[in-house]
Amino acid sequence: MTNVLHVNATVSCPHGGRASYLPAAPRVNLSGLPAATVAGVWLIAGCPFTVGPKPQPCVTIRWVTPAARVTVAGAPVVTQASTGLCLSAEQVPQGPPLVTVVQQRTKGV
Repeated sequence: MTNVLHVNATVSCPHGGRASYLPAAPRVNLSGLPAATVAGVWLIAGCPFTVGPKPQPCVTIRWVTPAARVTVAGAPVVTQASTGLCLSAEQVPQGPPLVTVVQQRTKGV
């Protein structure tokens, strides 16, 4: 079991851009804050990544292995152990997101 992410979890792209979460189901709260699910939107701001002449900053996160057994409004929750991909505006994979700070009370598989 690993910690479930919520809206205040500290998540970043591999290049230092900060991710923020826009919840799809704000009714389920962890420590008073909406739980993170794959149905919500993860936006990244401040990614400096540039390859060649064209900038390819990370702008979103797509979680590919969320929790298998815990859902909120039918959508799997995102845990500290979930695997994801940071994507550019053209949906080019840029690397895995880094989860550094999460709530410590609620766990899921």
